[in-house]
Amino acid sequence: MDQATYNPDPKAHPGLHLIALFEGVKGVLALAIAAGLVAVGPQRLRDAVHDLVARFLPRAEPGAMTQFLDRINPESVHIAAAVIVLYALMRLLEAWGLWRARAWASWLGCIGSAAYLPLDLYALYHHPGWHTWALLIVNIAIVLALWRDIVRRRGI
Repeated sequence: MDQATYNPDPKAHPGLHLIALFEGVKGVLALAIAAGLVAVGPQRLRDAVHDLVARFLPRAEPGAMTQFLDRINPESVHIAAAVIVLYALMRLLEAWGLWRARAWASWLGCIGSAAYLPLDLYALYHHPGWHTWALLIVNIAIVLALWRDIVRRRGI
């Protein structure tokens, strides 16, 4: 790699590459999910959701179930896939920026990860377990690392 085209900030946090890989994996997985939604299509998705609900919520109200299943149509599947693709592109853009030690990527990642913290706390309150604790700890670590990177760059 040419040094003129890649000149990382020497004040950048050393964990940026690890966070970039994590965000990149999330982006790739989101693209796979979006492609899977489109490939599966609404009818097979409706059938799978029906089977899951019948298995795990056998006393679900039939009227509500029908209304929910009716909302799974070609348009809603394509809208969901488009939203997931936008999410994936944001994660991949962030990953690229973090890998290249760009300050804007640290801001994007810090704000994006911090936005999940209230949801993590809600999940921890309603579904305490090792997995919710792990998710909360990972998100806090990412926010702190990216915030530290922002602070170091500003010399605060």
